Amino acid sequence: MKGLSLYNIEGKQIGEVKVDEEIFDGQVNKPLLQEVLNIYARNKRQGSASVKTRAEVRGGGKKPWRQKGTGRARAGTINSPLWRGGGVVFGPHPRDFSTTLPKKMKRKALLSALNLKIKEDQVLVVDKIEIKQAKTKEWAKILSAFNIKERCLVLLNMPNKEIERAGRNIPHLCIECFKNVNAEQICCYHKLIIEKDALDKLTERIRGKGE
Repeated sequence: MKGLSLYNIEGKQIGEVKVDEEIFDGQVNKPLLQEVLNIYARNKRQGSASVKTRAEVRGGGKKPWRQKGTGRARAGTINSPLWRGGGVVFGPHPRDFSTTLPKKMKRKALLSALNLKIKEDQVLVVDKIEIKQAKTKEWAKILSAFNIKERCLVLLNMPNKEIERAGRNIPHLCIECFKNVNAEQICCYHKLIIEKDALDKLTERIRGKGE
């Protein structure tokens, strides 16, 4: 795989960044990536849906009418699932949908997501992200310099509250430290802006040395 173009914060190309071709080989494991994305989506489920069974519905202690002689069908309780307001048969109850992912599986999915973005030419590597003040206009200038109007994910080398505060009012912009990013976030955003140092450390993380 060829090197990636290196830009400054003004959107001008200032050089090239060589990437490890053994890792960033352009291969995308789509079945693995799909499976991991499904697991991330399943882990977000609250699992709070709940209904009452016939044992949990209030009332129903007295037989509604006598067994014989009324002409009606036999009934022993108003809590029966056949009755309006009765219990529910096989209804949902609170449960945990979360699944734990192996570290190696997460790293391979992250690598596939990055390879996919690089193949689509949606990755922009910048030398360093700096802003003068924590204002939305600072990030508006940066996005305008790169002509970005789509959903954009920014990966920083180190957490920076000023940079994060400046971008939080832009709805299609997400700013994260490279340590916290996963395959789902990379796939959800159209453009990826990443600091050069963050790319180097993310490469180490994919190798398994950063955990």
